[in-house]
Amino acid sequence: MADVKIAGAPISWGVCEVPNWGHQMTPERVLKEMADLGLGATEFGPEGFLPTEAKLRAEVLEAHGMEAVGGFFPVVLHLADQDPMPIVQKELEAYVASGAKTLVLSAITGLDGYDVKRTTLDEAGWKVLNGNLDRVREYCLLLGITAVLHPHVGTMVETKDDIEHILAGSKIDFCLDTGHMIIGGTDPVEFVKQHADRVKHSHLKDVNLKVADRVQSGEITYYQGILDGMYVPLGEGDVDIRSIVRGLIKSGYQGWFTLEQDNVINAEPAAGGGPFDNAKKSVAFIRAVADELAAE
Repeated sequence: MADVKIAGAPISWGVCEVPNWGHQMTPERVLKEMADLGLGATEFGPEGFLPTEAKLRAEVLEAHGMEAVGGFFPVVLHLADQDPMPIVQKELEAYVASGAKTLVLSAITGLDGYDVKRTTLDEAGWKVLNGNLDRVREYCLLLGITAVLHPHVGTMVETKDDIEHILAGSKIDFCLDTGHMIIGGTDPVEFVKQHADRVKHSHLKDVNLKVADRVQSGEITYYQGILDGMYVPLGEGDVDIRSIVRGLIKSGYQGWFTLEQDNVINAEPAAGGGPFDNAKKSVAFIRAVADELAAE
């Protein structure tokens, strides 16, 4: 079997920072199911999923045999009168304690949820956003941590034009999120071809584009799109995940392939069902692609 690093993200089990986001599974069950799938690491998940105190967080992960990747960290980065550094520095205490090496930044609007009308940034706004990204990046480097930006629906960095502003105006690296990039109008296959050197983390999602198109057009909300089956197990949707995984491996990518498919569940699933079943299919797909490439 080819050596490929696969991690989990609690959102694939329906664990999310957005209020009223369905049933929230316990960390004990989520981490056990990740370990049962042979995943080597997990992202931290939203605030409150794992203990806030750095030492306790590290102990919980160690108890389940899981390495800490780091995690999705929503923060306001575009406002000149709002310094993000204090909360970033506080969050990074847990990274140092647990050995996590990747901070996944999301440039949120400051409003609840991802179905909100966002502000359009002018030149000054982009300067503030890019400047803050570089400040966070440089501070992380001092700690041996890689900061990456996660383009995300309903945030300040969502569209292809937004991403171009970041590529040109900041040195920040990227979390390649295949689902959010496609919904925002960026082809992730082309992004890997052109900017593989800027990809240091990945969130792999496969997408039912018929549903995603309805989200992109504004016909339905992002949340409703998830309920309507926008995300499917890797290899079963319309994203060329195979080419993306191959392209990253061939580029020398050393990061994690993270199963991060936004999910909503309404009740505690039966053992071996629900999120676990989808994640199992996705893990098998990644390993098969890696083995195929290694055999060439």
